[in-house]
Amino acid sequence: MKTADFNFDLPQRLIAQYPPEKRGQSRLMTLNRATGKRAHRTVTELADILYAKEFLSPGGEAPLLVFNDTRVRKARVRARSETGAETEFLFLEERGEILWKTLVKRARRKKAGNVFTFFDGAGKQTAKAVVTGFEGDYVLLEFEERLTEDWFEKNGAVPLPPYIKRKDNPQDSERYQTVYAKQTGSAASPTAGLHFTNGLLDALETRGIESAFVTLHVGLGTFLPVRAENVEDHVMHEESFSITEENAAVIEEAMAGKRKIIAVGTTSLRALESAFCGGKLERGVQSTSIFIYPGYKFKVVDALFTNFHTPLSTLLMLVCAFAGRELILESYAEAVREEYRFFSYGDAMLIY
Repeated sequence: MKTADFNFDLPQRLIAQYPPEKRGQSRLMTLNRATGKRAHRTVTELADILYAKEFLSPGGEAPLLVFNDTRVRKARVRARSETGAETEFLFLEERGEILWKTLVKRARRKKAGNVFTFFDGAGKQTAKAVVTGFEGDYVLLEFEERLTEDWFEKNGAVPLPPYIKRKDNPQDSERYQTVYAKQTGSAASPTAGLHFTNGLLDALETRGIESAFVTLHVGLGTFLPVRAENVEDHVMHEESFSITEENAAVIEEAMAGKRKIIAVGTTSLRALESAFCGGKLERGVQSTSIFIYPGYKFKVVDALFTNFHTPLSTLLMLVCAFAGRELILESYAEAVREEYRFFSYGDAMLIY
């Protein structure tokens, strides 16, 4: 299977640079993967859409939505080298009490033993770290003491994706975070969830549409294009996720009752599909490097609420696995014609 088969033309003007004026005011394309039928709706209609017969169980019960409640860390932090040059590190993964895996521009120019000092807005030193090693393009930083989430909140910035061609602003601190975010640890937002407001969640609950949660900390690898010529040669990144006993029981009960399981976002889907083994969901903290592309047989998820994804990405391959490559690319071409907004701050798609 060729990676080039997952490319499509996208005008730059359709890449959303800002969120909609009000959260939840996005367009929603619905796609029936069995018939190929598409409809153009809005996210505000979701409670009504999900109460239609297509989403009810044989016994008439409403579906279950599964969300990813990870919280985005303010992971972009500026530092100064021993020569006085300023740079910016993106903190991706804590490797121990004082060791972090980071991404930085011109990483290959960094050397083991290089020291970097971090400052607050007033120029006061807040931390110091030394480069202890490398993992491919990633730099390992060892600090003098453990960094707290409060330190990131005070000194860091929101890690907007590279296709958003502007600096972050105070609005992003709220809008690049889901309203139900709880467990801090992501370097990127689970963006399908950005469409949900507390009002929409209440409307869903009123209709008897329950919610369950998983936690998958999103890494940068999620957004990187596949560079291998053949899809099968791509090495997937690893991400940490967890499912509590309470949430696993809710999901398993819904499955046993033949209720539809709707994953909100590809990260929720990957967590569910990774955790399902022997007819049940594994509980607790786990890791996954699952790579879902056409040919994959889904075990848990019946429908997917998601954003529109980048060309040549593993996320596009995942939705193609769910609905078929030709149908997805046809739908994306229609979204372009209809001037949908793409990627993290863009519009949404419900595939069922």
